[in-house]
Parts: sequence; C-alpha cells; structure tokens
Amino acid sequence: MSAGTGATIGEPVDGPFERHSYRVRFPGGNGFELAGIVDRPRDPVTKETLADVPVAVFSHCFTCSKDLKAIARISRRLAELGVAVLRYDMTGLGGSDGDFSRTHFTSNQADLRSAIQFAGSEVGAVTGLIGHSFGGAASLAIASDETSRPASLQAVVAIAAPSDTVHLANLLDRMDPTIQEQGIGEVEIGGRRWSIRREMLEDFRSHQIADQFPKVQAQVMVFHSPTDETVGYDHALRIASLVGGEDEQSRCSVVTLSGADHLLIRHPGDAIWVADTAAAFLSRYR
Repeated sequence: MSAGTGATIGEPVDGPFERHSYRVRFPGGNGFELAGIVDRPRDPVTKETLADVPVAVFSHCFTCSKDLKAIARISRRLAELGVAVLRYDMTGLGGSDGDFSRTHFTSNQADLRSAIQFAGSEVGAVTGLIGHSFGGAASLAIASDETSRPASLQAVVAIAAPSDTVHLANLLDRMDPTIQEQGIGEVEIGGRRWSIRREMLEDFRSHQIADQFPKVQAQVMVFHSPTDETVGYDHALRIASLVGGEDEQSRCSVVTLSGADHLLIRHPGDAIWVADTAAAFLSRYR
C-alpha cells in the first residue's frame, strides 16, 4: 500500500469535527514535570467536546518534541477526524523539565507510562499509542509489556520506527567516540548540539526490544519510507515479521510512504495522509 510521493497529494479535505487544543502539564515517570498538548474533537455546531472517541498518546522521536511539524500536523488532523490525542515532551525536551543527557530508553518508557496514566484521567481510556521513530519503539515496547500497557489498548501506530535501540547507541558512538572514552560527549542533531552520556548508550544496548515484539497485544500499523535515510525500511519489515508471534494471522500492517523523508517534512501532505489512514485504523480498533 503506497502513499505516493506526497507531491501529488492535494489540500486535505476538512474533517467533520473542529479541533480544540490546550496545553497541559503532568508528572512524568522520572520525577520531572512534563509538558503536553491535548488535541480533541468537538462538535462544530454545539462546540461540545466529543466523548466516546478513540484516545491516543503520541510519543516523539529522539531529541524531538511534541511541536515537531509532522507530529503537530498529524495530531491536529486526527482531532479533526474524531480521535483525541495527547502529544507530550519527554524529560529534558521541549517544554518538559529535567536533563536530557541523563535520559535513555528506560526513562522514555517511564514517561510514556505516565502520559498514558494522565491521558486516561484527563481525556479517557487510552485505546491507541502513536510513536514517531524512537517514540514508535517505546510505544511498541509498552504494548508488549503486560505490566505497562493499559487494559484498554487496542492499536499501535509506529511511524519510521526502529526495530532495535542498539543501532542508535552505535551511531552516537561513531559520532563522538569520547562519549564512551570519557563518559560524556556532544553530537549535532538537527542543527543543535546535544550532550550524550555513556549511561545512555549502555541503556540503549541493554534492551532487546525485538524479542518483545511477539508479545505485543494490539493491532499494529507501521508507516515507513523505502528512502528513509535515518531508519532503514528493513526495520519496518522486521517489526511486521515479529509482531503477533506464531499467530496464523499477523496483527501488523506495513504502509509504504514512497518518497517520504524520516521527519515527514519534505512533502507536508505525507503527514496528512498518515493521519487520515491512522484515524481510520484507530477508529476501527478501539
């Protein structure tokens, strides 16, 4: 299933609902307060916020934030199509408190668990998880953990997600060998310098998330571009082959985003297409 290049995608048709967005703050999983935005659908006539809709928690990519253009576009569009979304900043990123250099994949999962808990009390029972890149890996990891996933969870949307965390540790190691040698170093990502500690790389290497994928208890939709230069398309195929384990019917669909880049910014229509497809998926499995 292919989305095309994005250049041929026209302006999105207006959704049936209005979007009501507001900022929130809530306790994270690592002792720091996290910043978030809730995008909710509401009736365009009565202006009442809709109840009994799919509720999703959106986790961003490594060093990104809830305000990344693609994440904002997808989340807002989902609200217009009847899906309530909490997008949030992990510890030390965006508007959230804390020191990013002291975070890792374990802390990412702790923040996601806290975001799920907050969304459950603020918006409604969480039926879906959405994750971009490293956030997709965290979402799949939570969905595979019977002690962490919400009982209401039915669906996971992973966008350009890696099938392991080790590759990122190796990449950061190559970008600045002093991280491993001296315990801390700096790398440039997205035009900004980031302090990276050895403990982060050690944590990344300690997780074997591919071994967890057969335990994912949800329907999964993976969006990935064959021309993604950050996370190769083979990661999507690996996730799809492992989700569902030995079940006769796979619980994972791969949606190919032909011509898209990793951050979905080259063609803005790609993010809208992802949102439209994800909205139908999240509404079906809720």
